[in-house]
Amino acid sequence: MGARGERLVLAAVSAGLALLVFLPVLGRGFVLSYDMVFAPRQSLVPDALGLGSSLPRSVPADTVIALATAVVPGDLVQQAMLLLSLFLAAYGAARLVPTEQLGTRIVAATGYAWTAYFAERLFIGHWPLLLTYACLPWIARAALSLRESEPKALARLVLACVPAVLTPPGGVLAAVTAIVLAGPRKLGRTLGLAVVLDLPWLVPTLTRDGGSLSDPAGVAAFSARAESWGPAILSVLGLGGIWNGDVVPGSRGAPMAPVLILVTVAVALAGLRPLARRWGTPPARALLSLGVLGVVLAALATLPFGEPVLSWAMGHVPGAGLLRDAQKWVVWWALPVALGFALAVEAATARLRTEPARVALVAAAALFPLLTMPDLAWGGWGKIEAVRYPEDWNAVHRVLADDDRPGDVVALPLSTFRSFAWNGHRTQLDPAPRALPETVLVDDTLRVGAEEISGEDSRMDRVRAAKSPEDLSSAGIGWILVEHGTPGQLDPRLLIGAEPVWSGDWLTLYRTPGEPVVTETRSPFPVVLANGVALLSIVAALLCLKLPVRTLSRRRNSLLRKE
Repeated sequence: MGARGERLVLAAVSAGLALLVFLPVLGRGFVLSYDMVFAPRQSLVPDALGLGSSLPRSVPADTVIALATAVVPGDLVQQAMLLLSLFLAAYGAARLVPTEQLGTRIVAATGYAWTAYFAERLFIGHWPLLLTYACLPWIARAALSLRESEPKALARLVLACVPAVLTPPGGVLAAVTAIVLAGPRKLGRTLGLAVVLDLPWLVPTLTRDGGSLSDPAGVAAFSARAESWGPAILSVLGLGGIWNGDVVPGSRGAPMAPVLILVTVAVALAGLRPLARRWGTPPARALLSLGVLGVVLAALATLPFGEPVLSWAMGHVPGAGLLRDAQKWVVWWALPVALGFALAVEAATARLRTEPARVALVAAAALFPLLTMPDLAWGGWGKIEAVRYPEDWNAVHRVLADDDRPGDVVALPLSTFRSFAWNGHRTQLDPAPRALPETVLVDDTLRVGAEEISGEDSRMDRVRAAKSPEDLSSAGIGWILVEHGTPGQLDPRLLIGAEPVWSGDWLTLYRTPGEPVVTETRSPFPVVLANGVALLSIVAALLCLKLPVRTLSRRRNSLLRKE
C-alpha cells in the first residue's frame, strides 16, 4: 500500500473512532455537560478578552468562539470542535509513531485516542483540554523536526500549538511539550514561541486588579481520586483519576481495571527501547521524562507532603491555581504510553511465524482500549446528549440586545452550576454568561462535596452582600435574571422594587431601579495588542509555509545534521 493509501486508511480509522463516540450528538442541538457550554451565538463581552473582573480562565477560547458563532451556528461549532478533537488525536498519534507498519500506526491511534483522560474530560466538559490533547502528537512531531533543524519546522510548530493555547492550562501543556522535545539548543525559539502565543491570556492575567491567588481549599477538593480498589496514583497511571467521580466511566471501576492498567504500562515501557533506537535516545528520554512529570504533578496532592506544598502555593504564588485539578497534567503520560504500547506490539508481532497470527495480534491490540472501556462509545452510553435551548433564552437575548441600559446582569439563584429539566437534569455550567449579549455575573464559589472553594471574581462580594435591588444597582448591576427550575435559594428581597421586563417558563428578566453605577474598566489596549501580536505570529507561520525554501538553507541543515 502506498503512502497515500495508508493516510486514507488512518483517516478512515480516526473518523470512525470520532463517529463512534459523537454520532448520537450530531444534528441540531447543544451538548451541555458540566463546564461545556456553547450558545447559538456567543457575544464578544469584556470577559471574553480577559477584561472582566474574573480570572481569564477561558481566554482566548471565548473570543474565538464568539467570532466563530458570528458566522456559523453555535451547535455546529461545538460539534466540529468535538469531532476534530478525537479525529486529530488518533490521526496525530498514528503519524507520530516511528514505524513503516500500518498496523502499528492503527494501534497507536486507538491507544492514544480511546483513553480515560479523553472520556473524563469529555464528560466534565473540558473541550479546550480535548483540543490540547489532540494537538500534542502534532506538537511533538513539529518539535522533533525543529530539534533536527528541518526546514519550516518552527512554522509548523506554531500552527500545531494554535488550537492548544485557547486556555491557560492548554497553553502551558503545549509550551512545555514543545520546549522539552525540541531540546535545549532550541530553547530560545520554543520559549519565545510559547510566550507570544500565550500573550492573549498572560497579559490580562498580569494586569488584572486583585492578583491571581486561589483558595487553598481547592487542592484537596480537586486532587486525583482512586477509581477502583487500587490507589489514586494507579488510576493516574491509567490516564484517569479525575476528582469528579460522576464523570468516570463505569468500566474504570471494574475489578480487573488496575491489573489492565499495570499490564498496559508494562507493555508500553517495553516499547520505549525501540522508540529510542528510531528517534534517538535524547528525544525518547525527553518524552518519557515529560510523561513521568505529568504523573507526578497529577498525583502530587495524594503523595506525602504534596497537599501542604500545593496549598501553600495556592495562597502565596500568583498563578499557582493552574495546579488545581492537577490530574489534567497526566496528559503528558499519554504519548509515551500509546507509542510505547504500539511499538511493543510491533516487536511481538515480528516474532510470530504466520501472517494470520500477526494480524490477530495487531487487531487485538488495536481493539484493546475499546474493549476495556466500551462506555466511551455512543456518547458515553447517554452521558452526553444534544438538547435545544428553550425559546426563553432567545427572547431574553433580544431584550438585552435591543436595550441600551447600562449595567451588567446578575444571574439568580447564586450558583455556578445549574440543573434544568430541559437538559435531563444534568449538572451544567450556567449558560447565561455565554448565551446573553451582556456581561453576566454568576456566583463563582465552587462546592465539591463538603468542600467550599472561594471564588475569584472580586465584584461578587458586593453582589453576595446585596439586600435589595438598589444594592445591586450600586454594584453596577442593571439587570436581574432569574432562572427557574434549577436548585438554589433566591432571596426575595432582591426583587422587591425591581421592574419585570420579560417572563417565561424558564427565565424572568428584571430591571434594577435607578441608574446603575457602572464600574471603570481596564484599558483594552494591552490586551488588544497582545492578541494582535499572537495573531501576527500565526499569520507569519502560515506565510512561511507557503514560501519556497532556499537550496542553500537545505544544504546547510544537511551539513549540520552530519556534524
